[in-house]
Amino acid sequence: MGDVLSQNEIDNLLAALNSGDLDVEEMKDAGEKQVKNYDFARPSKFSKEHLRTLEIIFEHYARLLSTHLPGYLRKNVQVDVMNSEAITYSEFSNALSNPVLLGIVNFAPLEGNIVIELSENIGYTIVDRMLGGGGSPLEKSRDFTEIELIILERILNTCINLMVEPWLSVAEISPRLERIETNNQFAQIISPSEMTAIVTMNVKVGTVEGLMNICIPYMCVEPVIDKLNTKYWYSTMQVKDDGIYRETIESIINKAKVPIRAILGKSVISVNDFMNLQPGDIIRLDTKIDDELEVYVGNINKFTALPGAASDTYAVRITSVIREES
Repeated sequence: MGDVLSQNEIDNLLAALNSGDLDVEEMKDAGEKQVKNYDFARPSKFSKEHLRTLEIIFEHYARLLSTHLPGYLRKNVQVDVMNSEAITYSEFSNALSNPVLLGIVNFAPLEGNIVIELSENIGYTIVDRMLGGGGSPLEKSRDFTEIELIILERILNTCINLMVEPWLSVAEISPRLERIETNNQFAQIISPSEMTAIVTMNVKVGTVEGLMNICIPYMCVEPVIDKLNTKYWYSTMQVKDDGIYRETIESIINKAKVPIRAILGKSVISVNDFMNLQPGDIIRLDTKIDDELEVYVGNINKFTALPGAASDTYAVRITSVIREES
């Protein structure tokens, strides 16, 4: 039910109409609802929830790229997810430039392929860095050479392998780069009318910026489309955090090396005596031969021990553990 106007509001409204301060036509236009055309012949199969989940997955993927690529390019790399949208494959392919850098990726065990489009200037920048250059794109566009494509194939393989972890909450995938195309006419992996999800990412290598577009056909993710929702994704991620991630962290911590030192004793001598020390001289310590030694882990006194030997090396035998009072 609409709001009920008071008599005073009605009088003010009539006065505004009579004076010309209020235009009736503008009121009609403002009251009309904006209607979006819907093509029933090409229904959108990706909901907003699906696209949002894909953005979350590729935000994780962007962080992995930002961490791993600098090791190969020896330059700061920053990757950010810009947006996602659902369009037909023909709309995606028609928007591609020529030449273009397309990676056709087998998304096994899911059926079909996805397409990774990397902007031309980022491609030339990567080649320049891999060959020892400063990382500058070409001033004039040209086709990629065979050698340049081999170099880019190595980087794309690295990028594709990083997709496994972000997709674990949805499916255990084993992506594989099938080929690189520089002409979009040879990258017709699906029907032009098939719906796809496009995730656009901004890639910055040093001062050079370009776009990376991930084209995911609906038929490729249809078997796991129910898992592309944030509720399922977060619940699965929490289970993994409590299990696999915890075990991984514990395993890494168990392998960490810490410095341990045993103090035989202490002594105070003059600088003159220290300067005149000769082989065979004896320094008297403040401990006895049967006293327990203090064993430090880092800078923390953690154990007591007795001195001894193991084979041909000095050693200590732990006698007690020093536990801090809570």
